[in-house]
Amino acid sequence: MQQIDLHVHSTRSDGTYTPSQLVDYAIEKGLAAFALTDHDTVDGLEEAISYADMLRTRQIESDAPHPLSPIPEVIPGIEFSTEYQGQDVHIVGLYIDYRNEIFTAKLQEFVDSRTLRNQKMCSLLQETGIDITYDALLREFPNSVITRAHYAKYMLNHGYIKSMQEAFDRYVGDHAPCYVPREKVTPAQAVRLILEAGGVPILAHPVLYHMSDRRLEQLTADLKDVGLIGIEAIYSTYKPHEERQIRALAKKFNLLISGGSDFHGDNKPGLDLGVGYDNLFVPYSLLPPLKAHALGIAD
Repeated sequence: MQQIDLHVHSTRSDGTYTPSQLVDYAIEKGLAAFALTDHDTVDGLEEAISYADMLRTRQIESDAPHPLSPIPEVIPGIEFSTEYQGQDVHIVGLYIDYRNEIFTAKLQEFVDSRTLRNQKMCSLLQETGIDITYDALLREFPNSVITRAHYAKYMLNHGYIKSMQEAFDRYVGDHAPCYVPREKVTPAQAVRLILEAGGVPILAHPVLYHMSDRRLEQLTADLKDVGLIGIEAIYSTYKPHEERQIRALAKKFNLLISGGSDFHGDNKPGLDLGVGYDNLFVPYSLLPPLKAHALGIAD
């Protein structure tokens, strides 16, 4: 049975593989398709899709009697970081029109918000004696959406801390002195924005929010009312009973099933593309209904 992965990150947010490297790695892993879903950015999609198209063309034109492994479909996606009643909630968008002008304008607003927040965090870190600027972060991590993982890596690289975790504990964790929250959209706003861009909105890894059953049902109901199409019922860290719980939730609200590894490369050690912690399998059969919704031909 063919395998897919609908939740993957690149260096354009907080992963360690470039978009092109992800295509190569997906070929190595034998994936039929993967979705590039970087945090609040679509900057890596053109590279990944163009590179896959180039490989596919080269393969078709090859005179080799036995062609190489099939080139995976690269699904244009995004993962929005949103806030619901004071809690982080992530919404994945699949098959988005990442060139849509309204969509890209809204993303630019997110970028501007991130920039202001990052400048404030750098100022706070400087007050603790750490020689860091936003420009220095951009030079060290070019073409990336700067996240707290980048701050931790920067401090580790420059000898200010002994581990990535120390950076979060002492400096940039949720309750640490140099943390600055940024303005976030609501999950409902993210769902609407994905729909406006022709995409399929998915509630990402709901088990990770540690909500009560009642509160998670309310969130799902609220999002269903504004157009939620799917829910991530297959995920790297789920235990069997958790997957059953989310599948039951999907059935109750007539949602499609999605699934993915949440691959970040070296930033999530031991978690691999397609297979998670070696217990993940996302079947290709999940993809046609999701694609049908994106094409507007769903039942």
